Amino acid sequence: MSISNADSETGTTLSYGVVEGSVDFRGKPSVRSSSGGWRSSGFIIGAEVSEKFAYFGVATNLITYFTGQLGESTAAAASNVNLWLGTAAFLPLIWGSIADSFLGRYRTILFTSSLYILGLGLLTFSATIPSACKDQETLVSCVSQFKVTIFFCALYLIALGEGGFKACLRAFGADQFDEQDPEESKAKSSFFNWLYFAISFGILATRLISNYVQENLSWALGFGIPCVSMMLSLFFFLLGTNTYRFSTGGEVRQGRKHNNPFVRIGRVFVAAAKNRRETSSETLLIPHESSKQFSCRFLDRAAISCDSAEVEEAKAVLSLVPVWMCCLVFGIVYAQSPTFFTKQGDTMDRSISPTLSVPAATLQVFISLSILVFIPMYDRVLVPIARSITHKPAGITTLQRITTGIFLSILSMVIAALVEMKRLKTARDHGLVDSPNAMVPMSICWLIPQYVLYGVSDVFTMVGLQEFFYGQMPIELRSLGLSMYLSVIGIGNYLSSFMVSVIEKATSQPGQVSWFDNNLNQAHIDYFYWLLACLSSISFVSLVYFAKSYVYNSPK
Repeated sequence: MSISNADSETGTTLSYGVVEGSVDFRGKPSVRSSSGGWRSSGFIIGAEVSEKFAYFGVATNLITYFTGQLGESTAAAASNVNLWLGTAAFLPLIWGSIADSFLGRYRTILFTSSLYILGLGLLTFSATIPSACKDQETLVSCVSQFKVTIFFCALYLIALGEGGFKACLRAFGADQFDEQDPEESKAKSSFFNWLYFAISFGILATRLISNYVQENLSWALGFGIPCVSMMLSLFFFLLGTNTYRFSTGGEVRQGRKHNNPFVRIGRVFVAAAKNRRETSSETLLIPHESSKQFSCRFLDRAAISCDSAEVEEAKAVLSLVPVWMCCLVFGIVYAQSPTFFTKQGDTMDRSISPTLSVPAATLQVFISLSILVFIPMYDRVLVPIARSITHKPAGITTLQRITTGIFLSILSMVIAALVEMKRLKTARDHGLVDSPNAMVPMSICWLIPQYVLYGVSDVFTMVGLQEFFYGQMPIELRSLGLSMYLSVIGIGNYLSSFMVSVIEKATSQPGQVSWFDNNLNQAHIDYFYWLLACLSSISFVSLVYFAKSYVYNSPK
């Protein structure tokens, strides 16, 4: 039990004493005045910034490496990038389960960061392996199979490490704030905003530095810098060990038959199915707040053979599924920036002076810049205004924030489609339709609006998803909660890869040009953008519908 200074009648928690449900690195109860809060989250934010520098140092310009160094087609390269990004974003579901079950977030972070560094080192090594020949006209047949094998092994080792690192680090950072303390509870909402703000600094830096190094100096050096950055990330994380709060998950773990959350949740569903004919009021009315979600009440039948806390866990997860599914289309939209947005820019006028041209991938800095500009505006201007109107701590609910972001992503796709139509018209007007390597006389700056809207939608959707899935999960399943948020991006990338493959096959019939033809002056990426805008509109309407009936597990 906690020995914190609290008023047992009013439940008011003071800002000193022992923090209930957490211990320090020695295993002793955490003291509020010397652990957690912003002092601990500062180390975690530093680690996150360095890690994102490493990750985006590889991811941002990966399609250029595939089409250039490995000689793949545009469609194959986009598919490979989506598959890798999807794997990196989907693996947190597995790592979140491992961390919540037995390994713990801190040890999971240490283990996966080691895999991460190993993968980046191997990736750097693969870039130093020369191709079998230098004949550019037959580049596909000349790429060394050994080089390709090492490259893909390194790439997926990075995904394995990154998947566990990001799932647990953000949950571990949020654990540093005590939800029972009014001030720390408010600070936790700001933590997600400022974490994303700081991350954007790391992403901005790597998009300016790594992209230039990779395309103008050396791919080996361009991959080596992220490797050093990841080592720095681990150093930052370890530096704060003495100040961290380690969540014990409260008392809910006691008496449970299984530690694995997937096993527990699966057990509840099986028990509910077996007891589906049971109509006793004793099993249908479990006195927990989440039972107000009528759609989950059928799980109450599992109470005959399962612990009531396990039933409530399953309800908490099930109630998030409709929101999760509605956001998958946003994951598809999210996958376009490092793939087709970049390939669009490759064909356009990228010169900013007579002697200097910017890499197309560098334009992604406008995503980071828009995030850096808008997050302080959101946290310091919009939230206080909304708070004064709604009287909610965060100003608006997390679902309202997410739906706003999805609406902005629709606008981003519409603008992207219109710009692509303009680019294709310019190519036709200048007789460049049959010249795939020719520069279309249209400034790459035309792409800036879609990047900016993309970034602002991130501020609403991505931060909102983090806070929503973390806050609506039971305490000891919060790594899994953030993993569900990350899996939106993972599944979105898989779906994007699947859509590209299907559309590529369907539109590559004799007598017609593929939407993703290697000659982008003949292709129709604009059709793909319009398709995504339509799907996003359906997603937006569906999410608004579910949001109206959603009951929060705690006041928002």
